[in-house]
Amino acid sequence: MPGLAGDGSDGFLLPEVYNDMDMPKYSIVVPFHNEEDNITALYDRLKAVMEQVGDSFELVFVDDGSSDRTYKLLEEIAAVDSRVLVVKLRRNFGQTSALAAGFDHAQGEFILAMDGDLQHDPYEIPKFLGKLAEGYDVVSGWRKERIDNFIMRRIPSRCANWLMAKLSGVDIHDFGTTFKAYRREVIHNVPLYGEMHRFIPALASWYGASICEIPIRNVHREKGKSHYGIGRTFRVFFDLLTIRFLLKYMTRPLHFFGGFGALSMLAGGAVAFFLLLLKLFTNQHVMDQHGPLFVISGVLILAGIQVLAIGLLGELQVRHYHTNHRAPYTIDRVVRLRAPEEPSLLRED
Repeated sequence: MPGLAGDGSDGFLLPEVYNDMDMPKYSIVVPFHNEEDNITALYDRLKAVMEQVGDSFELVFVDDGSSDRTYKLLEEIAAVDSRVLVVKLRRNFGQTSALAAGFDHAQGEFILAMDGDLQHDPYEIPKFLGKLAEGYDVVSGWRKERIDNFIMRRIPSRCANWLMAKLSGVDIHDFGTTFKAYRREVIHNVPLYGEMHRFIPALASWYGASICEIPIRNVHREKGKSHYGIGRTFRVFFDLLTIRFLLKYMTRPLHFFGGFGALSMLAGGAVAFFLLLLKLFTNQHVMDQHGPLFVISGVLILAGIQVLAIGLLGELQVRHYHTNHRAPYTIDRVVRLRAPEEPSLLRED
């Protein structure tokens, strides 16, 4: 596995471009945030599993702005294993952005993502790879037997997953878990930002990806503190509205806003026309006798124009996004060991 290559003038060198023959078959992407207690154990298990698989692989570890010794431990691992790539973000951007950074740097033909807290069992990875080999584009883990709090986590999660399946048309049971596997060309077509990592299967289905689901174990965190709370669960429901809008109107927002705007303008125009007929044929004083109706008419027309304008602005934003796509994260450095014949640790800052 090649490392980093450059001119050697300052010790910080740029990554060597992969040849087709050098590209690993599998990339395992793991985001970390203050997980110093779990890193070594997870690395050992991942290495053991992937070496048993037998094909070439790389481990892409992303430090999402940790404040403990997470990055130091990751750098020590990268110093002794050229199959490990460490991506350090400048601050804590969140899980979605950390995954996006890992996906962007992954070189494998197949990419698998998982959490770094040991609640995802690395020994289940071969089941995901087997489904990819069958031809599926996305393989999603399903925590069929959940062990977390029934009131605070399981009930809200079950409701959210049911709604997501209905709104997206993707018939899977567990959208929330990070433990998923993808074909490289599929995940690289899915834009990730905000907290959209939960809805990758739904977004991938928009691109025509084939999706399946496999049961996975749901185990207790061995060490460290959970970063999940009830507040994050509530935010999922707002994301459901976003994802429904994206799936239907991602590239044509004017079709959504334009419909409401046109309906409002037509309703306001009809009321105004009715009042005009009253004025012309009955000579009534419209403001005295139908003042509230007159105000409603004006508000409907103005609201329709504003909603239509929002749709047009949305169209401009879509075009801007597709022409000026920016990553939702900032990289501090990328670390990988040199090739075996030059065993020194090099970094890209």
